Amino acid sequence: MTQGSDTYSATGEVGSVREKRTFWTRLKIDLKKSPWTARIGMLIIFFYAFVALFAPLIAPYGQAEVFPTPYAPWSSEFIFGTDQIGRDTFSRMIYGARNTVGIAVATTLLAFLIGGALGLAAAIDRSYFDQALSRMVDVLMAIPSLIFALVLLSIFGSTILNLIIIIAVLDSTRVFRLTRAVAINVVVMDYVEAARLRGEGLGWIMRKEILPNIMPPLIAEFGLRFCFVFLSIAALSFLGVGIQPPSADWGSMVRENAKMMIYAQFDPNVVLRPLLPATAIALLTVAVNFVVDWFLHKTSGLRDEH
Repeated sequence: MTQGSDTYSATGEVGSVREKRTFWTRLKIDLKKSPWTARIGMLIIFFYAFVALFAPLIAPYGQAEVFPTPYAPWSSEFIFGTDQIGRDTFSRMIYGARNTVGIAVATTLLAFLIGGALGLAAAIDRSYFDQALSRMVDVLMAIPSLIFALVLLSIFGSTILNLIIIIAVLDSTRVFRLTRAVAINVVVMDYVEAARLRGEGLGWIMRKEILPNIMPPLIAEFGLRFCFVFLSIAALSFLGVGIQPPSADWGSMVRENAKMMIYAQFDPNVVLRPLLPATAIALLTVAVNFVVDWFLHKTSGLRDEH
């Protein structure tokens, strides 16, 4: 018995090692075959993630640290100068990556948790539950998300928690529609019916039978939804109801620095300041779309033409 169990254990370890090797081998092959746009997109995303994670170590000053000279020009001390109250723009750009991107990721995850779970449940239980959820989603989707979020944040207050919850609930409607649409095609399969006849619970069927078969469109939607959430947070901050000071945020930085362009008189030191956070927002959005486009093409089954 001991020898048999040892043999089984050794075989299992060898099998797991082979699976890991196979995964990393396939990953390397996929990366080698990926287009240059996807590679650039992944590099930009990794760079943003690195800056967001290690912002306190990278930034030369604190995000709320104030210096005596407002609107200081670019120099070796202040790489991008200072803002209207004397805060270092470069440091706030770095902390803005942590705040804006971090909140966007948390909001997108919550939106997928809400919309994905309800979408799977509605696809499995095609009764009054499905009809009630679908009609509620139709009502929410009929209202422009940005205007609705603006109204709700004005009522409940512009805290980070309220910002995450409100945008996540509004964006979960899109996730619900997609999840329900792709899950309906899987629910009718024989192996799902067999799981029901075995007496498996709703949660088990959702996690083990349906979710693994609808992951590619959901992963692609996660990237696209992240872009919409990211832009929504930046837009709300630009309007003054998003991330509140003294926390650094790229949307509010665009608004604060845009006022300087009235007095710019073609001075590059002033004109380029609102373009810095705007470029950071646009660059991340384009990078995520590059990766999502490649992933959609890869999972679609189409072959590259050479």
